[in-house]
Amino acid sequence: MKLVAATGNRNKLREMREILAGHEVLSAKEAGFEGDVEETGKTFLENALLKAHAVASRTGLPALADDSGLCVEALGGAPGIYSARYSGGGDAENRALLLRNLAGKGDRRAYFACAVALVFPDGRELCAEGRAYGTITEEERGGGGFGYDPLFLSDDLGVTFAEASEEEKNAVSHRGRALSNLVKLL
Repeated sequence: MKLVAATGNRNKLREMREILAGHEVLSAKEAGFEGDVEETGKTFLENALLKAHAVASRTGLPALADDSGLCVEALGGAPGIYSARYSGGGDAENRALLLRNLAGKGDRRAYFACAVALVFPDGRELCAEGRAYGTITEEERGGGGFGYDPLFLSDDLGVTFAEASEEEKNAVSHRGRALSNLVKLL
């Protein structure tokens, strides 16, 4: 299947291409889509659907979007849908704010959540979700990954996502699980 990844995030695009290796995954730019879609939804799934519908309607191709984030128990599920813009800065600033907000807290349980939506030009939707459970470390570990990966100690792997290989991470990650669930629906 040929589809468009409704994301401007090159790391998410790379992961989608690796996980969906049997399909042709175009970037939004390669499909002629320019600009951003405002994420005004109140859930990961609502945001994924907003992006996928916008890209599918403008490109005439099936569009795959995800919305994902880190949910920390001690912070009432924050940063949640605001994970990418938690601090108002970039990845390093987001991680630093998370560590500051968790200072002195004993409960460091967290999970990554991902909702994916595949929207066809005729409006049909396929949606799936995935989660990866772990804890937040007290300091960054590992040189791989992106976002909160250096702080997320995976229950499945026993290392942070930033310490894992891309193959190891994709096998147990929230995005990998959501995309696997979506492929089963196809």
